[in-house]
Amino acid sequence: MIDLAARIALAPLLYAQARRLKRTAPALPEPGGPRRGVVGRGALALRLLVAGDSSAAGVGARTQDEALALPLARQLAARLGGRVRWQLVAEAGLTSEGVLHKLMRGHVQPADVAVVICGVNDITKEQGLPFALRKRQLIADWLRAHAGVRDILFPALPEMELFPALPQPLAFYAGHAARRNNRAQARWAAPQSAITHVPMDGVAHPGLFCPDGFHPAPPLYARVAERLAEAIIAVAARQSTTHPEETT
Repeated sequence: MIDLAARIALAPLLYAQARRLKRTAPALPEPGGPRRGVVGRGALALRLLVAGDSSAAGVGARTQDEALALPLARQLAARLGGRVRWQLVAEAGLTSEGVLHKLMRGHVQPADVAVVICGVNDITKEQGLPFALRKRQLIADWLRAHAGVRDILFPALPEMELFPALPQPLAFYAGHAARRNNRAQARWAAPQSAITHVPMDGVAHPGLFCPDGFHPAPPLYARVAERLAEAIIAVAARQSTTHPEETT
């Protein structure tokens, strides 16, 4: 109810603030560097795919060394004591539907685990939540069928009210929309053994964003990578307990 009431009461102001933000926000480039590789030493322990929007791509970092996918692969290699083969398939501005199309058009290598980061652009581009969740289901189905992915992790959206670029009441509305997304995504993922919703509560902080006030700075990417590494290790442990005869 608050979502509909807020939109009706604040629609003119929200629209004006959103238009101004789109007009004035600096356009940051995606970081340079390889988007696939192998890190760690020893036997191959995991094949990792990171897919999604600008946060998956690492906008706000200078290179992939400071972004998300490569630091996440390094954390996993250290925790697993072996090599991790990683690949990044991401592009700024993608909605959940856009991520699906990006994967279908790309050259996606086989992977054991996929992290799919999407949802902020569904909110900013006013994609309906049921529509977005259907596209996320299609993403998961495609990854299992075409890349052999065993486990797909969908991180929760951060607390968007903390984004320094967002003025009030736009920040309040965006934060409410993000929480609504997270609750719905958690309910959608819960009954599916191959899909995991990863909470991100407490990871974001206003001082950890890059100068555009919208994308993570490298310290925030490092915190997200740590949270995701913990989640991936937990999922792997759960799967090995459930299916002790299977190995990575």
